[in-house]
Amino acid sequence: MNKIKIFADSTSDVPAHWRQQYEISIVPLYTVFGDDALQDGVNIHPEQLFERVSREGRLPRTAAPSPADFIQAFTPYIEQGDDILYISLSSELSSTYQNALLAASEFPEGRVTVFDSLNLSCGFGLLVMKAARAAANGSTIEQIVDMLTATRPLIDTEFVIDTLEYLYKGGRCSGMQNLIGSLLKIRPVIKVIDGKMTPAYKVRGKREKALDQMLQNALKHRDVMDNDMIIVVHALAEEDALMLQARLQEETNAQEVLLTTAGCVISSHCGPQTIGIMYAKKA
Repeated sequence: MNKIKIFADSTSDVPAHWRQQYEISIVPLYTVFGDDALQDGVNIHPEQLFERVSREGRLPRTAAPSPADFIQAFTPYIEQGDDILYISLSSELSSTYQNALLAASEFPEGRVTVFDSLNLSCGFGLLVMKAARAAANGSTIEQIVDMLTATRPLIDTEFVIDTLEYLYKGGRCSGMQNLIGSLLKIRPVIKVIDGKMTPAYKVRGKREKALDQMLQNALKHRDVMDNDMIIVVHALAEEDALMLQARLQEETNAQEVLLTTAGCVISSHCGPQTIGIMYAKKA
C-alpha cells in the first residue's frame, strides 16, 4: 500500500507544529491587492494584511489556487509513489474544491482523492487532523474518507466578529448596517451551516458579552463533545483567546484545547479581533 500524503489549504489554519509532526502539506490561497497576488501564509501574514488594509482603506480580493498550483504541489509526491488525500475549504465558499478536482483528474485514477470539508478555518482543520492521525495509524484512504464523511456534519464552528467594517468593505453588509452596528456595538456571531457562513445571532453591548455567549453555547454541548480536541482560533485577539482556552480546559474533558491564529484569507473576510471556537460532537 502506498504511503498516504495529507494535503489541505491555507484556510484550514492548521498550526505549524501539527503540520510538521504529521507532514501535512498546505496549498495557499491568495490575497490580492490590485495586481499584487500574495500567497496566504507564505508572503503575507495577518499583521501585514491588517496594516495594509488600514493604510490603503480597502480590502484585498481572495482567490483560490489554480489547477496548475495543485498539480505543481501534488506532482513530487505522486512521482515518489505516495497517494494523496486533499481536504479542501468548503465548496460553498470557494472554487478551491473544484480546482483541486480538475488537478486530480490529471493524475492516474485513484492517486489523488479530493474531499470537501464543507467548513472553514479550524472547523476544517479538525478534519485535517483526524485524517492525518488516521493515516499515521495505517488507515486506507477509503477508510479515512468514510470517517471524514461521518464526522463532517458533527463539526461545530462558531465565531464572533468584532467589527462590521470588514464585512462592509467586503460587500457583505450595507453602509447603514455598518453605521448602526458600530453605534450600537452590535457584534454578529457566525456559524457554518451546510458549508456556508450563516449569521446565527447578534450580541449587543460589550465584547465580553459576545464571547461569553459563544463560550456558553459550546459548554451546553460539553456532554456530547468529542473529547479529542477543541480549537480556539483568533485574529489578533490572543488575550481573549487565552481566556477562552483556559475556560474550556477547566470546564470540558477535552484532551487538548489548542490555540491557533486565523490566516489572511479568513482574516480578510472577518477582520481583526475575530475569535472562534471549533469542536466535533460525538457520533
